[in-house]
Amino acid sequence: MDLQLTTKRLALRPLSINDVSLVIEMFTDEQVMQYAGGTIPKKKIVGEMQMYIRRGGNGCIGVWCMCDLATGERLGTTALTPLPVDKGDTDWGQLVEDQLPVGEIEIGYFLKRSAWGNGYATEAVERILRFAFEASPLEKVVAVIEPENIGSRRILEKTGFSTTGIRRAYGEDLPGFQVIREDWLSRQ
Repeated sequence: MDLQLTTKRLALRPLSINDVSLVIEMFTDEQVMQYAGGTIPKKKIVGEMQMYIRRGGNGCIGVWCMCDLATGERLGTTALTPLPVDKGDTDWGQLVEDQLPVGEIEIGYFLKRSAWGNGYATEAVERILRFAFEASPLEKVVAVIEPENIGSRRILEKTGFSTTGIRRAYGEDLPGFQVIREDWLSRQ
């Protein structure tokens, strides 16, 4: 399975240990982390980086680094990871090389602030959905947002997610969204 994905403007490749500076830049930025539980200390990020680069389901579940296709600049991340229901964070232990995680798979994305407002997240989400439904066995991809996160809601709506109402995720009741493979394929 080819995990190197491209769009018109982006190269998406599996996150690596060498991307720690990007993750630190994003996860220590209060504005980037405003709707994602708050900032994470640099020391903790460095200590957890090995978890962030884990992949499951023969590579189809995990985190991709979003890079500018022309310059190679790292812009952010996008991911397909297990959706935690009653825990406050992703259960990285569910990422086992040759197995799909139990439960629903969510899409997520972070961009460093300098990359905001260029449509990169929408482009990355569209490409990851294409990968999920054309190259992986996933039948459904879900997402949750903080109610105030209007930008993320717009990205999900533009990329074909439908609202599923309030649902339990990250130990909270949050607005939920989903795309089902059959519906996604019928729109292509």
